[in-house]
Amino acid sequence: MDIVVEKLTKRYGSQKAVDNISFRVKTGEVLGFLGPNGAGKTTTMKAITTFLAPDEGKITVGNYSVDEDADEVKKHIGYLPEDNPLYEEMPIIDYLKFVAQIEGIEKGKVEEKVREIIETCGIEAEKYKKIIELSKGYKQRVGLAQALIHNPEVLILDEPTTGLDPNQIIEIRELIKKIGKEKTVILSSHILAEVEATCDRIMIINNGKIVADGTASELRKKAQGKEILKVTIEDGNINTIYTSLQNLEETELVDILDKSGNIFEVQSKVEKSSRRAIFKLCVDNQWMLTQMSFIEAKLEDVFRELTMN
Repeated sequence: MDIVVEKLTKRYGSQKAVDNISFRVKTGEVLGFLGPNGAGKTTTMKAITTFLAPDEGKITVGNYSVDEDADEVKKHIGYLPEDNPLYEEMPIIDYLKFVAQIEGIEKGKVEEKVREIIETCGIEAEKYKKIIELSKGYKQRVGLAQALIHNPEVLILDEPTTGLDPNQIIEIRELIKKIGKEKTVILSSHILAEVEATCDRIMIINNGKIVADGTASELRKKAQGKEILKVTIEDGNINTIYTSLQNLEETELVDILDKSGNIFEVQSKVEKSSRRAIFKLCVDNQWMLTQMSFIEAKLEDVFRELTMN
């Protein structure tokens, strides 16, 4: 079930929390919604889940409009808010039965559905415990279970690993990836490593606007806009090699990374590639070219570049 957002705008007073954004998430895709605090991520997710009404724009979930078919949209969405509100005095199994009934699951199928979701979310050993007795990681699993119990086609997760320890983060990530193979998932986070490890595609939002959209690799390449190569030439005078590389028509900048190993970083001019020219240079001078590989910008650098203003 696809999600389509068209020209979405949401204001709080005179401030635009979300400013005329449009995007689509396809069935079976896990979209990472990345941005600094206050960028507009949560507002957008709340608009998709019908929790907030947009001031302008249109959102459809499958064939249903958020404005005109809100009740129908809710049936197809599982939502885990950032604060993960749970009835902590209830045992897990009772809480999930309660949620199943609220979601309209037939009475005769509630026990089966609860059993299935407990197994899927890995909370079998804890199912009779009160929620208040659980660790933060298990509470997040219960939050995912309540979002999934009615088998929604769409899953909206707002900061799902906040406050978890490293082992719990890995467990929740793996669970989301497993679930995401069959559903449309939007996962909001301000943690870059989490988004890169979990999501098929990344969308960066800043000051209510989408500033980047693509895979991690695509974002790196778009942000740097230039080919950056690591080049090792084992023989030849380092100064001669340096000057020759710098004089290539396609080259903008050359840096020496390791004098003893004749290792260079070569930045090509925008929308140009130096690879063929470097190879020809080595052939013409009978230099031994032992390495020529791409250097990608770190996702952290891309994020900083796009969200500094």
